[in-house]
Amino acid sequence: MISLYATSNANFTNSFSPPPSPPRSARFKMSHDSLPRLSENQIVLGVGGVGVDFLAAVPSYPKPDEKIRTTSLKVQGGGNTGNALTCAARLGLTTRVISKIANDTQGRAILEVLRNDGVDTSFIVVSEEGNSPFTYIIVDNETKTRTCIFTPGYPLMMPDDLSQSSLSSALDGARIVYFDVRWPETALVVAQEAARKNIPILIDNERKREGLDDLITFADYAVCSAKFPQAWTEAASAPSALVSMLLKLPKLKFVIVTLGEDGCIMLERSVDEIPDIEEMDVDSLLGSLKQRKNDSTAIPTYVSSPVTKLRANGIGTVCGRLLVGTAEKVPPEELLDTTGAGDSFVGAVLYAICTNMPPEKMLPFAAQVAALCCRALGARAGLPHRTDSRLASFLS
Repeated sequence: MISLYATSNANFTNSFSPPPSPPRSARFKMSHDSLPRLSENQIVLGVGGVGVDFLAAVPSYPKPDEKIRTTSLKVQGGGNTGNALTCAARLGLTTRVISKIANDTQGRAILEVLRNDGVDTSFIVVSEEGNSPFTYIIVDNETKTRTCIFTPGYPLMMPDDLSQSSLSSALDGARIVYFDVRWPETALVVAQEAARKNIPILIDNERKREGLDDLITFADYAVCSAKFPQAWTEAASAPSALVSMLLKLPKLKFVIVTLGEDGCIMLERSVDEIPDIEEMDVDSLLGSLKQRKNDSTAIPTYVSSPVTKLRANGIGTVCGRLLVGTAEKVPPEELLDTTGAGDSFVGAVLYAICTNMPPEKMLPFAAQVAALCCRALGARAGLPHRTDSRLASFLS
């Protein structure tokens, strides 16, 4: 196993030690006094993956049997849940995590870096044998893409690893519970108990995974990767798939599908009965919203339909509204790495739910946080803190 401690190579940075503030960071800080005070009941419990990321940046993706040099190499904390909770913690929420690691060098470093960001790790199970999860990530400087090679942790987390008293303590006071669909058997137990306590649940649907079909029925909110909605529903189009998800999942208040540099699409269910409301084809509506987007501005924006009956041919109708969010246009010289962009978006959505942000504010806010993440190598180095002035317009 690769050590987490830095070598003498000047291009190798060990990010498990608290990184020094970049020289220009002072320009992006604002006073704590200028921010509204957060309620004490802003606790997020995350259930899922934490790990280690070995990030190798290269001039271009290697060809088979080719030998190349890195332009930089970093070792950082990773895992969908670890990243999302770190983002939420830096934004000011109280965060707790249920996961499993091994008592190895990587595992000890995982705990340290999460604690340094204020994440409560007391519910992480530590095995005396096995290995902690880790991922090799190749960052292509030419195409600004990343390729991930994931090694799961072992032994797997099972429901018996989490006592009833620990589960009760982890859920105590929680405003929302987040799942990335790792450790599916344990996740289902936590979801059942959260639902029994009427604690809302957000599920990050990156891809179809074992146990997803059982877990997703508990979801109040869902954030999905671009391909997931159609893969899960088998609908003919992305907007039709979102309608299908709301029909299949009656608890679901909204579903967001992230589209990278193309922004995101959100379908929000209406809670009000509106008589004689107009019915519209959801695919046609999406097309008209895209035409209304303001592509001339660099900052994230949104466009929204009115509340209407959204029809997906061959699927059915749902009452709600469709929103299209744009991504920030990050200058090419500032775009370093998209690793963790989706996790940071989720972390910002968790913050938005906890602070009752309306969708009109949530979508640009989450896009802004994700864009800041992409300005540094790795999933966590670029995550903004609550005092970052680039977030001031959203948090004031």
